[in-house]
Amino acid sequence: MEPSLDIKKLPVERDAVAPDGSDVRILLGLKGGGMAHFRLPAGETSIAVTHRTVEEIWYFVEGHGEMWRKLGGSERIDQVEPGVCLTVPLGTHFQFRTTGPASLGAVGVTMPPWPGEGEARIVEGKWKPTVKGAAPR
Repeated sequence: MEPSLDIKKLPVERDAVAPDGSDVRILLGLKGGGMAHFRLPAGETSIAVTHRTVEEIWYFVEGHGEMWRKLGGSERIDQVEPGVCLTVPLGTHFQFRTTGPASLGAVGVTMPPWPGEGEARIVEGKWKPTVKGAAPR
């Protein structure tokens, strides 16, 4: 089957709630990866998670916040805002929170495409979460 030349506008309403508690608006994907928009409301802190099979690249498009990432012996907290891009390699524990008066939004690419429920696993994070994630299966 030949791939199609798809186009999609960012949905106004969320398609789902991610396991980390952020709102997800699904964009497009191909055989090697998928893209989605994530938004965390102002004043909120996500649930810390790690992925079983996918790695991601995030590009922040709105708001201000912090992203905690831990991989092996490396751990860091980075300030995020529009224009910041970061990686979430396979096995990274990560969590994010807003620090400004607006929602924090990012476009994320998953490689390979998101396989569905059970991909994310909740882990101990840096901060106490303030949101509820998608129910684990």
